[in-house]
Amino acid sequence: MYTFTPAFEAPTGSPIRELFKYLGQPGMISFAGGYPASDLFDRDGLDAAAARASQQTTLCLQYGPTDGLPVLKEELAKLMTRRGTPCTAPELLVTTGSQQGFDLLLRVLVGAGDVVLVEQPAYPATLQALKLQQADVVTVPVDQDGLDVNALAALLEAGTLKRPPKLLYTVPTFANPTGATLSYARRIALLELATRHRFLIVEDDPYGDLRFAGAALPSLLALSAEVPGSRDWVVHFSSLSKIVAPGLRVGWTVAHAEILRRCIVAKQTVDLCSSPWTQVIAAEYLASGALEVHLPKIVAAYAVKCTTLCDALDTHLKDDIAVHRPAGGMFVWGRLAGGYDASAYLKTCIGQNVMFVPGVAFYKDNVDLASLRLSFAAPGVSDIEAGVLRMKQALERFAAV
Repeated sequence: MYTFTPAFEAPTGSPIRELFKYLGQPGMISFAGGYPASDLFDRDGLDAAAARASQQTTLCLQYGPTDGLPVLKEELAKLMTRRGTPCTAPELLVTTGSQQGFDLLLRVLVGAGDVVLVEQPAYPATLQALKLQQADVVTVPVDQDGLDVNALAALLEAGTLKRPPKLLYTVPTFANPTGATLSYARRIALLELATRHRFLIVEDDPYGDLRFAGAALPSLLALSAEVPGSRDWVVHFSSLSKIVAPGLRVGWTVAHAEILRRCIVAKQTVDLCSSPWTQVIAAEYLASGALEVHLPKIVAAYAVKCTTLCDALDTHLKDDIAVHRPAGGMFVWGRLAGGYDASAYLKTCIGQNVMFVPGVAFYKDNVDLASLRLSFAAPGVSDIEAGVLRMKQALERFAAV
């Protein structure tokens, strides 16, 4: 009846959001969504920031500049500096969540058939956005130390790519879904490869502040100071969604001026500007110092939850699900033993009122059907323990069929 564009003739939605219909099931314990813990939101700090913001009527309620309110950009620049990545407000573009930043980047850089490199397994929304952009997606494997840079180098040297790659997408710190962190040596090697082969590294960094074990590593953007010429080849995305509240919808992009200028024009056709109201709240919250006070509470809670989940899996499912313990973030990556299919196992788990995300959601090709992702951030400690017991009971039923 209607003639849609080729990308939307037969679109598929997020495989993770397809699971949300089960959240309303009474008693359901979910390890599925990458939601931060609602009970850890800094209600008092955000209420105070909102009260101060409401006094700035014109700033909050009027249209704002497409690239973001100056007051917020200044605070975000300070936050980046505290993270070890000095930048100035003009180097920042405020977006409605970091996913919008990625969408804008694709609009200005990637055309149909352009080669884009993606770590695999990868964040599903990234794969979905690239599919809709009609990019030629080429995957690069990861291991416990993150992106396999040697495999990437071999791919780049092999001459098998249809075109030189435009960009490479990676979550180098506490990756979604694997929880892996790219090692220091690999970070340097990746920056060198990008500079030599002239492709953009898209560094998605929503979880970097959520470290609860081990020594912190500099972001790729920060390390670009050590590899001459590499800063021009890094686009850095970050967000307040995982460390303050996703409802603010505040993300930002740091990139070369020529990239930002074009992204700003693209953003003008999308939403004119991100919500000034929530931008002012975010600016007031950051300026008050509340994030530095509250963030350690979130990190400490996630440390306990991650340990609880991994210990429970080790106690009850040690021979059935192999997992990698992350040093931060929100996710544990696992793999079923015995050649079981995680998607089929999930159906039994839902019957036991517990759910996770099967690994198939994170693959473009060469799917590992036995893999799965568990998020420990949202459920409480007692629910985590109960959820693992339900997974054990479900596996016993599943294996008996």
